[in-house]
Amino acid sequence: MARKLQDAQLNNRTSREKLNVRKKPYFRFIDKGCHLGYYKGTLGGTWIARYFNKSGRYEEVKIGVADDKRDADGIKVFSFSQARAKTEAWFTEQMLREEGLNSTGVYTVSDALNDYLSNYLQRGGKAIRDVKSRISSLIFPYLGEVHAQKLKTQQIRDWHNELANTPPRLRTRRGNIQAYKSPQDDLEYVRRRKATANRILTILKAALNYGFQEGKITSDKAWRRIKPFREVETAKIRYLSHTESSRLSNTCDPEFRPLVQAALLTGCRYSELTNLKRNDFDPTSGTLTVRISKSGRARHVALNSEGVSFFSTMTAGIPNESFIFTMNNGNQWGKSYQQRRLKNACQRANIEPIVTFHILRHTYATHLVQAGIPLTVIAANLGHSDTRMTAKHYAHLAPSYVADVIRTSMPKFGLVEDLNIHIFSKNSNSLGGV
Repeated sequence: MARKLQDAQLNNRTSREKLNVRKKPYFRFIDKGCHLGYYKGTLGGTWIARYFNKSGRYEEVKIGVADDKRDADGIKVFSFSQARAKTEAWFTEQMLREEGLNSTGVYTVSDALNDYLSNYLQRGGKAIRDVKSRISSLIFPYLGEVHAQKLKTQQIRDWHNELANTPPRLRTRRGNIQAYKSPQDDLEYVRRRKATANRILTILKAALNYGFQEGKITSDKAWRRIKPFREVETAKIRYLSHTESSRLSNTCDPEFRPLVQAALLTGCRYSELTNLKRNDFDPTSGTLTVRISKSGRARHVALNSEGVSFFSTMTAGIPNESFIFTMNNGNQWGKSYQQRRLKNACQRANIEPIVTFHILRHTYATHLVQAGIPLTVIAANLGHSDTRMTAKHYAHLAPSYVADVIRTSMPKFGLVEDLNIHIFSKNSNSLGGV
């Protein structure tokens, strides 16, 4: 229960001028668990609101500047009465939110999405930027204002189909009309659009399920009936051969090359590598500790002898808390600094189509699978929670008993004339490893 604080004389400028400057605000009791605060600074005052929520913690929000030096305008500068009115409105919103309602008394799809995002952050979700972007651009505008209790199956189905039929969005300047890529008339394009629609449907369902589990939505029938598009998730995995990998590494600029080499040796994501510190490498056990990952869970990446040698060189003479990979100026690598550099390296190495940094992760996993490493081991090194994701993308590349038997035992029909052409093995340097 909130503790009622002694009222301070905040009603007018004259009484506030007599208050001492201090770090802690002066609070005035408004209602149970609700207070209007006044922070007295050396250059003037600021209004804040404080609410004691059901979890037993205070939530605070800045209302605006007090009218100590300037006349109130109700927008940025507030008198006591204006600040109190805005504070009471904010209190009402907080109480309704705790009851699962918005300011209109209706729990909308937008409310469910906001609750889901808050929970996602609390659980340590690392893809928050991507999830927020998809929600704000592809779910809010179409379903955001719909009453979650009255959401219809057909509404979701129509939205899901429209996503699949809409071309990919292009980066557009704020305020301009959204631009789109030109649609394509091929099966792979259709597959990719349906796969994207499925991923966004997954986010919507997760948000609505969270609202249902929290008791804010009474039935989950509307979205439980919606099924994702089938057989659209299996794409051909692009990866580099050993020769292509070597060629790409050699054509990278010297500043960027260590990151590419590390990705090929570990299968780590770009963000995981750029956050590695000296004490994350253990040369004795030959492992890397990835503390910041997409899943939010730490993992240990086992290295081969080449990987141990590489990281021993990279960490020689640097302090334990220093980043292993930094730019020449000593700064940490930024979020998107890899894109242009990798594109330029691919062009110099004559690698087509140009690969992304994530393809280096695919390359690492693919060569492990082709070497016969068990999927459970690969899943652990990649940070997958189980083997389903690993099997989905790479199982078809694993050495197959069925394929070996067919190739060695099936009789020839004599339909193809033998040609005097030597077929090089996959790792042959004579044909570039392909």
